[in-house]
Amino acid sequence: MRFEWSDGQDGLYRDFRRLGEESLGKDVTERDRAGVFGRDDWTLCAERGVLGLLLPPSYGGAGRDPVAYARAMEGLGYGCLDNGLLMAMGAHTLAAEVPIWKFGDEDQRRRYLPELAAGRLIGANAMTEPESGSDALSLATTAERDGGFYRLTGRKRYVTNAPIADVFVVYATVDRELGFTGVTAFLVERGDAGVSVKEQSEKMGLRTARWGEVEFDACRIPASRRLGAERRGASIFALTMAWERSLLLAPWLGVMQREIDECVRHCRRRRQFGKHIGHFQSVSNRIVDMRIRWELSRMLLYRAAAELDGPDGTIFPEASKLYVSETATDVFTSAMQIYGALGYASDGRTERNLRDAHGMTISSGTSDMQRVVIAGKLGITWPDTEGSGDGS
Repeated sequence: MRFEWSDGQDGLYRDFRRLGEESLGKDVTERDRAGVFGRDDWTLCAERGVLGLLLPPSYGGAGRDPVAYARAMEGLGYGCLDNGLLMAMGAHTLAAEVPIWKFGDEDQRRRYLPELAAGRLIGANAMTEPESGSDALSLATTAERDGGFYRLTGRKRYVTNAPIADVFVVYATVDRELGFTGVTAFLVERGDAGVSVKEQSEKMGLRTARWGEVEFDACRIPASRRLGAERRGASIFALTMAWERSLLLAPWLGVMQREIDECVRHCRRRRQFGKHIGHFQSVSNRIVDMRIRWELSRMLLYRAAAELDGPDGTIFPEASKLYVSETATDVFTSAMQIYGALGYASDGRTERNLRDAHGMTISSGTSDMQRVVIAGKLGITWPDTEGSGDGS
């Protein structure tokens, strides 16, 4: 098989890499320490079309397919030093825009998507709860029908973009006894009565992507803001996670490539015991392994991206998210060993990249949960009910 990029895909890569190198994340070291979101960088990315890449032109987007989106974000990741900004944009695009685009009615699409694509509205996905994390569909947040309205009651945690978001894709159940079949999705606006948002505690990494808690106290919203049919929330969430898990790590292909390139340059400059350190196999072997794992990550992520328009139920979204995120932590751990104390210093990029990479192994489902989902898709964890065995 031959892998080649079209002129359009390569053009996106070059343009977005240049955007990151020339204009984004210049003050990220200070903002990372303070946990400050880069609003000016967000606005610039919106103006350059980053936030609308996937959306159809009729909703203010560029109409790019998932592979082209991944290629563009790989370039942006190479150039942009602010991993938190990349995370915030991924959550906005993949977990807020995509479900509205795929499941919203025409009024909902017209109302929200052009504003989200232009960056005038910021989106967030509210699923995780105090007692519901990996078991994301065992929700306590309820939605009670009230004539032409719903009343939402519950609390969401660890919501990326919550402190700055204008619209939330919220998952709640219309009947807790129905389990996951009762889950329904809603569009809740920050200004709705009964909605309160508060910043959550400081994070280990990805500090410029702010997160928080969202509480719904009998929040009354019109039924016209239900997303999709009642009790369709599970399928909406499943498709959203397929897109997020396939594409959220695309910028990290660029981040890792930049780190590998810098390690090679460092090995050509740094001398110990009378020779450049790249001549020591313990160093050169690390870089070789980093490069091979990066190449495999790239192939797996682009396969996942290509499969998004194909049949449901493939393992590629989870396999890509699992492998690329774990590879990122390995790449930056190895880079830190190559740099030594220079890499461990808090004013360097490697230390921050490693902290941020650990966060990517948790976002959109932990590595352990990706393995659980893959096992289910492979048929390993079939229903284990009493009397279902072979009698042995």
